[in-house]
Amino acid sequence: MTVIALWAHPRSVSTAFLRMMVERGDVTVVHEPFVLLTDHGEVTLPRPEGGSGAVRTPGELLARLAELGAAGPVFFKDTLEYHHQYLFDHPERIAGLTHTFIVRDPARALASHHAVKPTMECREAGYEHQWALYELARRVTGVDPVVVSAERLLADPPGQVAAYCARVGLPYLPEALTWEPGERPEWRTNRPWHLDASASATFRAPERAYEVTVDNDARLRRFHAHHLPFYERLVEHAI
Repeated sequence: MTVIALWAHPRSVSTAFLRMMVERGDVTVVHEPFVLLTDHGEVTLPRPEGGSGAVRTPGELLARLAELGAAGPVFFKDTLEYHHQYLFDHPERIAGLTHTFIVRDPARALASHHAVKPTMECREAGYEHQWALYELARRVTGVDPVVVSAERLLADPPGQVAAYCARVGLPYLPEALTWEPGERPEWRTNRPWHLDASASATFRAPERAYEVTVDNDARLRRFHAHHLPFYERLVEHAI
């Protein structure tokens, strides 16, 4: 079974990473199944025999991913605005996954997050949840999960993607580093979060100044102070 998980915090360039994986054409790609299941009570996933069908519990979700992974490589990415307690209550269910993480400078990510969701809560920034899951994954798998730095990825896409592929056991396909812009059907449910990815054609940092930032907003500064230690622990392990 080959199931690669990319655990992200919101606004971490993770959707562009997923878009690159779609472009490869040699893996089954699943977009944010745990978030969609949490938000909507069900999520539609491909079936190994073809077509698709809904799953309604985390256990069913993991079982479907395992079935898909038995048929060929699977990649899914999820954002960790939620803690996803099921994973901690049933660690044996994720011991067979290849766990990877992506992190971005929290000052930039928080400003971007606030621009999409001004009512965001501290927990939704996701870094604390990422670190907890990183520690769990390391414990149940016995290996250090792969961590991608968004800044390093944006500065050197070929080098970072090649290193990632080597770590997770996929061939490096440089032609997948560019793609046609456009919205993916699976992004429509949460469209405002994926506008940058829909407009992208490669890995590139959006050139945008945010009105509300860690520098001028006390609430975001508090969020930043809370999550910065978790980011720093994660980025220490970045490729």
